[in-house]
Amino acid sequence: MADRTQRSIVIDAPSDRVMAVIADLESYPEWVAAARSVEVLDKGPDGRAHTARFHLDAGVVKDAYTLAYRWRPDGKAVSWTLVAGDLQKAQDGTYELIDLPDGGTQVVYELTVDLNIPMIGMFKRKAEKVITDTALKELKKRVEG
Repeated sequence: MADRTQRSIVIDAPSDRVMAVIADLESYPEWVAAARSVEVLDKGPDGRAHTARFHLDAGVVKDAYTLAYRWRPDGKAVSWTLVAGDLQKAQDGTYELIDLPDGGTQVVYELTVDLNIPMIGMFKRKAEKVITDTALKELKKRVEG
């Protein structure tokens, strides 16, 4: 697997509120610009998604894919991996939440994406950076807004 892209942001909200927004996958189309639809396919006993199907439209890039989720019991992290995708052959990601003394939360987002089409490493890393930066900014706006 290729190198992971890692970015972080500080959100002025407690970690449980941040995780509640992250965990509400079906609401992503309301605040994630590229998300056209998200369907939770199955949930665990805690009510959180085990697998979900995404349809994204980011202009030039359109994709449909299914992710499998693992939620850390303490509510401070979630990770996912690609089950199936049209454009992607691999996706691994993690949100980790770190409580800050002032009541805010540092959100660390790691992502690795591998596509079915060849892409020069430099462009792939740039795309991952844009994806992670945009996701964190949209998350911050949703939680704080």
